[in-house]
Amino acid sequence: MKYIGFESQFINGDWVKGSAQGEIKVVNPFNQETILSVSTASKQDVDIAYAGAEKAQQNWGKLLPQERAAVLKKLIQVIDARYGELHEWLVSESGSTALKAHIELGSAKNIIEESISLIGRATGSIMPSSIAGQESRAYRLPLGVVTVISPWNFPFHLSMRSVAPAIALGNSVLLKPSSDTPITGGLLLGKLFEEAGLPKGVLSVVVGKGSEIGDYVVTHAATSFVSFTGSTPVGHRIGQLAMGNPIKRVALELGGNAPIVVLKDADVDEAVKATVFGRFLHQGQICMSTNRAIVDASIYDEYVAKLLAHVKTLKVGNPAEMETAIGPLINEKQVNEVKEKIALAEKQGATIAYAGGINGNLVGPHVFINVDPNSAIAKEESFAPLLPVIKAKDEDDAAYLANLSEFGLSSAVFTKDFERGVEFAQRIRVGMTHINDISVDDQTNAPFGGEKNSGLGRFNGEWVLNEFTRMQWITVQKTPRPYPF
Repeated sequence: MKYIGFESQFINGDWVKGSAQGEIKVVNPFNQETILSVSTASKQDVDIAYAGAEKAQQNWGKLLPQERAAVLKKLIQVIDARYGELHEWLVSESGSTALKAHIELGSAKNIIEESISLIGRATGSIMPSSIAGQESRAYRLPLGVVTVISPWNFPFHLSMRSVAPAIALGNSVLLKPSSDTPITGGLLLGKLFEEAGLPKGVLSVVVGKGSEIGDYVVTHAATSFVSFTGSTPVGHRIGQLAMGNPIKRVALELGGNAPIVVLKDADVDEAVKATVFGRFLHQGQICMSTNRAIVDASIYDEYVAKLLAHVKTLKVGNPAEMETAIGPLINEKQVNEVKEKIALAEKQGATIAYAGGINGNLVGPHVFINVDPNSAIAKEESFAPLLPVIKAKDEDDAAYLANLSEFGLSSAVFTKDFERGVEFAQRIRVGMTHINDISVDDQTNAPFGGEKNSGLGRFNGEWVLNEFTRMQWITVQKTPRPYPF
């Protein structure tokens, strides 16, 4: 039987109606049909969820490692059994193409598997002591209650990326998903963890408007850590709020403006393929998406010609159809912003070499040439299928252009000389660079995160282990110590 009851909140293991006034409509971004409406959570609901989370964490954090691992192993089994159902939700609620939904579910499962491994890696240490008769220990402990605020673009994966390791490491979690994707970003996780046997209170999901409970979940005294994935302006605000009393730890995974740099010795055909997939996957609505192509002047014309030929083959349409490459943007607001970006790009001198059209929330691919590197289309993040192609004079100029951004999340470099690519990559101030591959990559054992205005902290593997635990130094004086007075 398919899951039902998504009109409610998931608070302390119970499905209850939100006590705030109003509802959030869940709308299919492709056909604009209302799927259902979710009652919204109030500050009182948040208080109840946090109180339950604090109480539940005390027991959850003390469970044997294998007991916590068993719940996550069961979670993977539940996801496998409900794979088709979850896939349908991602397509209908978030506008994911069939391919993107498949990628997202696979990534989420990988995160859970990695989280299981973290349980056995959360070790402390015995250290040498400078005091006679003393044993010096470092204990790794859960943080307590973790708050996760997730976005709408990869809602299931980006919620699970924080929720699974936080829970694996003995924390409890309050999850606030985006209002655009409250089901795939939140309530589905509540159903899945509930079926997997997670004790009540270890996970709560509160759906509400950011203007009503957004700041409240960040500043709430019960939470020790805030994991936020979303826009840079909101991330700045969360960082400021987290410095209140008491101070919260934060991990901020924010915006990006990833360049793909095509050096003069690159395989142009391969670079074009990577550009198109890296830019237009999920309509460009990915923080790591290839936001701009920087191409050496000697191969610029060849690259543009082959790029346009490839882009023209992309099918724009119903995301449920397997052959669709580009589906809808998440909502009308995003479409209007895209229209403004296109108009501004032309005003600032860029030439539209290809315009894929706009029909409702469907925005076809748009390719710009003659782009000023200091123009908005080149320097700002475009969460849309817009691609500016910028000409670089030489390798030094390409490095300068790659760094000409306030963001520093991901990047890609194409060259036939691998080590030259690595040396060039180290000249780019970003958290991640991929040689001869797309800028979109997230692997569970590699550090994921950015520099500059792309965020703070790292996800995955040992890096996320350090984010979701705290170290406590404890000494044991086993023999009497002589004090000077």
